[in-house]
Amino acid sequence: MNGTRYGFRPVQWEDFAFLGRWLHAPEVVRWWGDPAEQLALLREDMDEPAMTMLIVTGDDRPFAYAQHYEVHTWPQAHLAALPPGSRAIDAFIGEPEMLGCGHGSAFLRLLAEALVRDGAPAVAIDPDVDNERARRAYGNAFTASRSSTPKPDRRCLCSMRAGVRENGRRPR
Repeated sequence: MNGTRYGFRPVQWEDFAFLGRWLHAPEVVRWWGDPAEQLALLREDMDEPAMTMLIVTGDDRPFAYAQHYEVHTWPQAHLAALPPGSRAIDAFIGEPEMLGCGHGSAFLRLLAEALVRDGAPAVAIDPDVDNERARRAYGNAFTASRSSTPKPDRRCLCSMRAGVRENGRRPR
């Protein structure tokens, strides 16, 4: 790992000031879309018990957003084969200087392993097929051989199964 101490805490209403700024970062806009629309969706999700919304910190400094949910709550064809209780993660790094340094792979691995420890039979993340940076990060985090397999909706699927990563090794 890169020596950074990562933490996760629930999103609070006070966080929307920097979430709004992060959603305007060019790399976030490129993959998440219209900042105003996304901010409105995040606000709605604050009242959605099925969505877990997290601020990711590195050495106690907020730098990323992650959310996770049971994959069958909002059905998506490419996640349909995952067993009940599986979790899907969506995430972005909001602080541009934190991109390309291994932080995405590191915090996503920790989050996925925590979800598996908490009982999820599988954890999935599904970047756009053209999002090379995310595919590399997710592939490193999940060590998933399927990370480069495009699905019909232009999503790739990376997943981690309870007890064993897809390369056959147990999570650390």
